[in-house]
Amino acid sequence: MDKEHKVGIVMGSKSDLDVAKKVFETLQELDIEAEVTIASAHRTPGDAKSYAENARDRGIKVIIAIAGLSAALPGVIAAHTSLPVIGVPVNAGTLGGIDALLSIAQMPPGVPVAAMGIEGAKNAALMAARIIALQDMLLHERLCDAGLKGGQKVRASRTSISGMPLAPEEAFAKE
Repeated sequence: MDKEHKVGIVMGSKSDLDVAKKVFETLQELDIEAEVTIASAHRTPGDAKSYAENARDRGIKVIIAIAGLSAALPGVIAAHTSLPVIGVPVNAGTLGGIDALLSIAQMPPGVPVAAMGIEGAKNAALMAARIIALQDMLLHERLCDAGLKGGQKVRASRTSISGMPLAPEEAFAKE
């Protein structure tokens, strides 16, 4: 793994662990080192603040903050660092994650947070990787390769369609 690039994954509570695992697994596939912790914006605000303030000095390049309900964590983290912060809303409570999504997307001017879709763990990891890849050509190449593999899977899945007429291969651009 590239020890120089690290992503901090912060959960608001242990109930967000499944989402954090998906982020971590995607980062691992791209050989990006990550660390995981829990810091609540409401119950341990000092911990959230300290984590954000100390992240850059510890080698963190991007922070992914995962939270449900009011989802204040991404904003609290962003308020205390100049690092890129990616917010991942969690489907918790009666609103299915819409409340968390809106909380993350509606940051005030001066406190930017990139908002992913509800439980958008993989996209959060890929966004962090793209940010880091701005300064790392090898990671950029790994991301390009991963994108090509995804396209190959889609193309291969066309053959699994049965009982209906398939579009001919000439309907698609040659790459």
